[in-house]
Amino acid sequence: MSTAPEPDRPSPVLPAPRTVAIALATDVVLVVIFAAIGRASHGEEVIGPDGRGLAQTTWPFLVALLVGWLTMRLWRFPLAILNAGVAVWLYTVIGGMLLRAISGQGVQTAFVIVASIVLAVFLVGWRGVIALILRRRAPRS
Repeated sequence: MSTAPEPDRPSPVLPAPRTVAIALATDVVLVVIFAAIGRASHGEEVIGPDGRGLAQTTWPFLVALLVGWLTMRLWRFPLAILNAGVAVWLYTVIGGMLLRAISGQGVQTAFVIVASIVLAVFLVGWRGVIALILRRRAPRS
């Protein structure tokens, strides 16, 4: 029997502020990487000629990500695969696409599918890796 909290269940004890900051920063960096890869794969300059290309591509997803963090209060369980990873992924994809549509950016079906897959791998995936590491490190009785 393990004494470590299950990564999919919110802990009654809040995680260390450092853990929360690292989790949020990881999510933000991965969304920026997603946008940079997307721009590069379409032959666009990653930063853009005026220096605003990456920001223009990234902002809808970052805003949606932050709304997800605030709405779901993810600082309480930032490493949980289901409660944090899946929730923030859905907020980021759905909110990001809505903000892109409202701002006149493209939301073609192929882009929605690719973005959904890549952001799932990024935002849920890193939490899955952490869960595996924590399980391996947990003391066994």
